[in-house]
Amino acid sequence: MKYVCLVYGEEKDLHALTAERSAKLDADSLAYDRSLDQQGKLIIAQALQSVKTSKSVRRRKGKRLVTDGPFTETKEQLLGFVMIEAKDLDEALEIAGNIPLAELGTIEVRAIYNVPGS
Repeated sequence: MKYVCLVYGEEKDLHALTAERSAKLDADSLAYDRSLDQQGKLIIAQALQSVKTSKSVRRRKGKRLVTDGPFTETKEQLLGFVMIEAKDLDEALEIAGNIPLAELGTIEVRAIYNVPGS
């Protein structure tokens, strides 16, 4: 079954890291991704650019509405995602718990919805 692990955290926490700690976090993240790939569990993993560069799009009454940034009231931002293949939710949670950014933020684990007829 496919799961997406949504990586949430506060960008300010990432910016507060020393250069050495930031480099270690990047290296640990890439190493973990490679490990998952070698196990046949990684589908894709991507970090996202700053929330300052994001836009939100909605359609209301046939009109497209674009606003700056995410539409959220929380302090945490979506920092990236890891899409995995896991035998069940327990395995997906185990994989998510080992994502290095779990030490700084939160990893939301959600099963992929298979659209009927797709």
